[in-house]
Amino acid sequence: AKLKRELIAPKGGGGGKPGEGFDAKKAGDCRVGLVGFPSVGKSTLMSKLTGTESLAAAYHFTTLTCIPGTFRYKGCKIQLLDLPGIIEGAKDGKGRGRQVIGVARTCNLILIVLDASQPMTHKLLIEKELEGFGMRLNKKKPDIRFTKRNKGGITYSTIGCKLTHLDKKTITAICKEYRCSNAEICFKCDATIDEL
Repeated sequence: AKLKRELIAPKGGGGGKPGEGFDAKKAGDCRVGLVGFPSVGKSTLMSKLTGTESLAAAYHFTTLTCIPGTFRYKGCKIQLLDLPGIIEGAKDGKGRGRQVIGVARTCNLILIVLDASQPMTHKLLIEKELEGFGMRLNKKKPDIRFTKRNKGGITYSTIGCKLTHLDKKTITAICKEYRCSNAEICFKCDATIDEL
């Protein structure tokens, strides 16, 4: 929760008006974030699907905050978030990219919206920005079972695999970084540092 607040809150003195910000109250069964570069059609798609009025214009950065809307599909209420466009370098803090990606991390599904007239490298750039922020795109959750204990230190075991990217020292260091000094970790895949 603290990380989410830090990512979403803008740096600085907090001089914004009350109610102004990027995060929207979660509503419905699923949350879908529209992510893409500026002026690729996110607001138009949002308006067509949800009926929510999201300003669309012929200039970049028309959407400046997160605009929520909902629609129903097969009995499920789905919340759609129209997020401001991100730019290359967003993961490094360029523009408001950290805030936008911070809200995108709270979504169950990310829908990358692209301009068909632009090269496919735009998709790769968006994926690079999201992955640079720790989001796994089109990847399965690593098969790792983590059980906290009261005592005994950090122990780990593997089932059906051999760890080639991690050793005892690295696993212990990562656990201590998260203030966990007693746990049992069972790896069923060859996990990397990022996956742990």
